[in-house]
Amino acid sequence: MSTLPRLILASASPARLKTLQNAGLSPEVIVSGVDESTVPMTGPADYTMKLAQLKAVAVAADQKRALVVGCDSVLALDGEVLGKPGTDDEAVARWKQMRGRSGVLHTGHCVIDTHREVWLARSAATQVRFAHVTDEEIEAYVATGEPSAVAGAFTIDGRGGAFVSGVTGDHHNVVGISLPLLRLMFEELGFVWTEFWS
Repeated sequence: MSTLPRLILASASPARLKTLQNAGLSPEVIVSGVDESTVPMTGPADYTMKLAQLKAVAVAADQKRALVVGCDSVLALDGEVLGKPGTDDEAVARWKQMRGRSGVLHTGHCVIDTHREVWLARSAATQVRFAHVTDEEIEAYVATGEPSAVAGAFTIDGRGGAFVSGVTGDHHNVVGISLPLLRLMFEELGFVWTEFWS
């Protein structure tokens, strides 16, 4: 019988789940249901860590022996913190603002060991360079529905990948979960990353 806790991802993001699965982990998914609009906007690192912690705590409350991972991401551009655009019009406006420029994608991570009742929160930042896309490309991309529901109005692992000309830092973080950071957080909590490989 395994002495490892159950690994739980407190996120509805299919990209985060797929990233963990590709890295050899098999987390259960329990969506927190946290209302993100209740958290006041602060600096991007602090804001994403607060949201990640809220999500992880909401899920961890009902779990006896688990390692719960919560995450949240935003894009910072010109000092403005940009979450999910929510509407197609906002996504178009966002892309017209971002094209040909660079922003920083921040992802907050919170890991809770429910058995020992200990937790960590950390943030990772990755610079993202956006391509010089045309108005027509923006309209076509927004019409797919993909940008409206994701932080920064883009994905690097989906249709938006062709519109990202480069990243500086951990590209997994741009997907929404930093594997190198998470491995270090597991280690800090006393867990060996490779033992969670399935």
